[in-house]
Amino acid sequence: MSTPAGSIAHLAVETAVIDDIGPLIPLLDPRDPLLFIRRGQGIAGIGEALRLEFTGPTRMTDAAAAWRELLAAASIVDPLGIPGTGLVALGSFAFSEHSAATSVLIVPSVIVGRRNGVSWITRVNTDAPRPQPRAFGAEYRISLLPGSMTADSFLAAVDTALERIHAGDVRKVVLARDLVGHLPEGADLRLVLASLSLGYPDCFTFAVNGFIGSSPETLVRVDAGTVSARVLAGTISRGADAQADHDAAVSLATSTKDLDEHQYALTSVLTALAPHSSTLATSDQPFTLKLPNLWHLASDVAGTLSDGSTSLDLIAALHPTAAVAGAPTQAALDLIHELEPFDRGRYAGPVGWVGANGDGEWAVALRSAHVSATGRVTAYAGGGIVDGSVAARELAETKMKFRPIVEAFN
Repeated sequence: MSTPAGSIAHLAVETAVIDDIGPLIPLLDPRDPLLFIRRGQGIAGIGEALRLEFTGPTRMTDAAAAWRELLAAASIVDPLGIPGTGLVALGSFAFSEHSAATSVLIVPSVIVGRRNGVSWITRVNTDAPRPQPRAFGAEYRISLLPGSMTADSFLAAVDTALERIHAGDVRKVVLARDLVGHLPEGADLRLVLASLSLGYPDCFTFAVNGFIGSSPETLVRVDAGTVSARVLAGTISRGADAQADHDAAVSLATSTKDLDEHQYALTSVLTALAPHSSTLATSDQPFTLKLPNLWHLASDVAGTLSDGSTSLDLIAALHPTAAVAGAPTQAALDLIHELEPFDRGRYAGPVGWVGANGDGEWAVALRSAHVSATGRVTAYAGGGIVDGSVAARELAETKMKFRPIVEAFN
């Protein structure tokens, strides 16, 4: 059901320990999966007990308020009290306040989860039986082809962005391009999720309301009064052999252009979290994070919350970071709106889950695609443009970033 703020229903929630149920993805609805996992741990949702929808500039603060209202009216039995048990909603939020895409929080009817060797089932307003794995549907392959932002259009947009940077209008802007395709009728989306989860186990593999992907970037995690984030900005392709791979990592770690791009992203996260924690800490230098197809510059941020903020409060404070928008933020957003010929939808927005105590885990929705009700697939990938960027290299970077989602569909 879809429920607007101000008409929150009572939810009866009960969590119980179960024996290990095995892989979570086979439990999902093949057409409308709900999932947030990493390294095989996380939560899978079946059915929909409640849907909350939000739009506009206050979509995330409205979600935080609606969640508090929902909690006040809920009865929760949760003997475990670990992240992901009790009342949980999976959520996905539009990148832009002007987006036509609806942001959602979905409370599944049944949640099955696994964390640190403990498995559980949560039922919401139901006594449904424990879900059982279902065989995957027929395999399929589709090609994703250039959408409204062609390669030539992207190159031209990067050149325009560099002109604006040199003119002093903006210091960094993140530009994306799109690929499109169409699924065969009855396609089983669990096949895509299984491919992503297997190929990118250290990323967050997610599915919420037709939006699927596998993101390497933690926007924010809140757990028992602590807050943490992982900032990614700065990218290079993996080398063809061990020596070339080592050289690529060294090149990235010493690249002035990539270090500058990373610093913008890190500063934006530290600035956004500072009002909520007086104990934020991060390393002096970013480290190189190895993924199957590329290296990223990464920095971890951690601290203790000082104001009782929930994870929903913090995604509202953090989004959009300079890693997905640019700096200064508003100037970058204006330039994105000018140069990108599409609505990003929920690409590069927050995706994750929130629990009954406000804890939660949210990723930046990268390496992702939206699947419409008619089977249209729209995938997105982008790159940060700063002084020193070269348009052809930025185009090549988007090709690297498209690889996980393109291979999962093909």
